[in-house]
Amino acid sequence: MRSSEHFAILSASGLEPGAGTRRHSRCYRAGSRLRRFSLTAAFSLTLFAGGALAQSGDVAGGGAEEGSGQDLQTLSQDPNQWVMPAKNYASTRYSELDQINADNVGQLQLAWTFSNGVNRGQESIPLVVDNTMYIVGPWPNNLFALNATTGDLKWAYSPPTARAAQGVACCDVVNRGAAYDNGKIFYNTLDNHTVAVDAKTGKEIWHTKLGDINTGMTMTMAPLVAKGKVFVGSSGGEMGVRGWLTALDEATGEIAWRAWSTGPDKDVLIGEDFKPPYDWMKGKDLGVKTWPADRWKTGGGNVWGWISYDPELNLIYYGTGNPGPWNPNQREGDNLWTTTIFARDADTGMAKWAYQTSPHDLWDHDGVNELVLVDLEIDGKTRKAMIRPGRTGYMYVIDRTNGKLISATPYDTVTAYKGVDMETGRIIPNKDLHPDLGKTVKDICPAPPGAKDWQPTAWSPKTKLLYVPHQHLCMNFKASEVGYIAGTPYLGATVDMYAAPGDGYRGEFMAWDPVKKKKVWAIHENFPVWSGTVVTAGNIAFYGTMDRWFKAVNATTGEVLWQFRAPSGFIGQPSVYKGADGREYVAILSGVGGWSGAVAAAELDPRVRNGALGFVGATQDLPAYTKGGSTLLVFALPNSGNGGQGAAARSSGASGNLGRPIQNPPPAQDAGPNAAGGSVPGVLAPNGDGAAIETERGDAPAQ
Repeated sequence: MRSSEHFAILSASGLEPGAGTRRHSRCYRAGSRLRRFSLTAAFSLTLFAGGALAQSGDVAGGGAEEGSGQDLQTLSQDPNQWVMPAKNYASTRYSELDQINADNVGQLQLAWTFSNGVNRGQESIPLVVDNTMYIVGPWPNNLFALNATTGDLKWAYSPPTARAAQGVACCDVVNRGAAYDNGKIFYNTLDNHTVAVDAKTGKEIWHTKLGDINTGMTMTMAPLVAKGKVFVGSSGGEMGVRGWLTALDEATGEIAWRAWSTGPDKDVLIGEDFKPPYDWMKGKDLGVKTWPADRWKTGGGNVWGWISYDPELNLIYYGTGNPGPWNPNQREGDNLWTTTIFARDADTGMAKWAYQTSPHDLWDHDGVNELVLVDLEIDGKTRKAMIRPGRTGYMYVIDRTNGKLISATPYDTVTAYKGVDMETGRIIPNKDLHPDLGKTVKDICPAPPGAKDWQPTAWSPKTKLLYVPHQHLCMNFKASEVGYIAGTPYLGATVDMYAAPGDGYRGEFMAWDPVKKKKVWAIHENFPVWSGTVVTAGNIAFYGTMDRWFKAVNATTGEVLWQFRAPSGFIGQPSVYKGADGREYVAILSGVGGWSGAVAAAELDPRVRNGALGFVGATQDLPAYTKGGSTLLVFALPNSGNGGQGAAARSSGASGNLGRPIQNPPPAQDAGPNAAGGSVPGVLAPNGDGAAIETERGDAPAQ
């Protein structure tokens, strides 16, 4: 899941691994905010040449208070807004705006830009509520409120985030975004605090500490708000952190309930009404009994990914991370409830059902990926389903009322498993590839990031296709003994990643039909596609690449219709909204980093293939294409005279293609022993312009 090598590099750079957290007194917070706000305001003067100063009041377009009285579910269905990271509770990331379409998307231009000032991995998504945009930067996790039409800075909030948190963050100091409800913005800080900020003024409302960085715990996920609660989870599985999901009272920040991922039933919030879909997950205290003695206490299962919610069933859905350590020989058993999908009562937190996708996980195939809630017509019946593109390389379609599998189909190269038993629900490991202690096992596919990591998909009700950004990687793996020391890496593995079989491509953006269980079209990319995506009623899907291209694709055919080269690579998430001028806008943060981009953003030695826990081997050539960045890019069609900002970009020096291509970049290196070979069946590589070749077969790859 994560890169211990990365935080080892950070620690060696003097970033105080294991240092104590600061005491968050109100006096300290006030002083810190004033100092950092002054820097931000000064910076904004340079950024907006002739533009706005930082303000605490509203500017043209209205403030956040208009939406504060609306029900969040209703507000999320307003196509003009983007009020939660996944757009809605079903996590479809679908926008009903259609002003930008296949006929005019080629005219997209840069409307305005903004920099958050931190050139590290930018995984956050821009929220938009009543023409105010909210973005969260990487550590120190500053929050900015911007006029969504003009880009003018309204206010900035700077939490007193402990510097030492950088030293224990395993995979860059990223943040995946904020959430909105009832006039408040909620988000997590790297040093294990959840904060609530007044959406109109930027004033802090509450600030709750949820964990200790001295144990190796951090928080990087985006919250979900529902039923008056803010749902948040922990990171740190590679440090032996015992994972949890916590519900906070939206008004006060007090803990309403906490569900641990391992341990006895009383901790996991499993009661008499818990009904797992398969017999092997039935029994008392399996979160203890499926581990060696006391190993569950450092067993991982962190909740750092996505949460979905079904208001009709009143269930929240989420997945848990990998077990610790990575060396599976030190933790015999199924290791429940790691790599598990949970359905919980939103009010009480009590588990209704659970399904473990990778019992006794061997390869860091976390279960934290998003769950897209859709009703599908399958075999003549409408099923309340959820779709999960798993790290394991299988596309899961699951009945969300009871957790039973409907289908599990490979969508990328899979050698680590022999399939999924549809009778028992258990994945079938390839016994020939078991990582015995001290043995180097080769050609394991997918690699630890899985066929897809955290980067979220999008679902279009028009095409009835799921749009999936993902990677195409395999690895060599060697297990070794490791001891647990709080706040230090707890892994026991040496990994080397490389391109999976094919023509050397390491990433793919594809459209998947969950009913027909097949790939419809695909675009091959040189690097892993680590950005999220969004799809619109204009039949356009947007995504970014690590080598700095932001692309608009015909959602039906996969044809690349427009692309823009940015200052830095993309690992962020795009959002779509309508500005006060009536124009449709598309926003995304540019800034490579995270686990996949550590070699470029953290400037690791590209010759050390097992750096960043093996990801350097897969992306050795990335520094030739990009460095870290911090730029928010906002695009729109040219102004048609309706009072909008116009086609010219609002930012000092921003015009045309912001950031020029690197001249004569070197060709992609041989990324490993499988860089050459047969292509994925039914999928062809794109032409030189990145245009997809639509396939008729679309068959899933053979195992």
